[in-house]
Amino acid sequence: MSERVDVKQNFTPVEVSQLLTKVKNLKSDGYRFAQACATVVDDKIEIIYSFDKAHQLTNLRLVISPEEEVESITGDYWPAFIYENEMHDLFGVKFIHMALDYQGNFFKVSEPTPWSPKK
Repeated sequence: MSERVDVKQNFTPVEVSQLLTKVKNLKSDGYRFAQACATVVDDKIEIIYSFDKAHQLTNLRLVISPEEEVESITGDYWPAFIYENEMHDLFGVKFIHMALDYQGNFFKVSEPTPWSPKK
């Protein structure tokens, strides 16, 4: 049986204009991309990008209005295309410069952007 490792986390608020710089710094410091997720908070969308290094999670917390565009991190972490396409399809997040953009067809949903706060 493996030994349990306690994972420490921290959350760093970032503005849209700071996201790519923060991501590039994490990559150059040896962090791996772990996951990204979104949720609706009031009339905004909260996006959390999580990065891991030696069992230490660093989370970038981005809060945007539904109309804002977010620069894709796929230029630095290509696998993020999965999460960014998901957030686009389910929440209506507008990502620019995605390495692989399914243009709203990543998921088959009964209605466009079912979790968008614009409803």
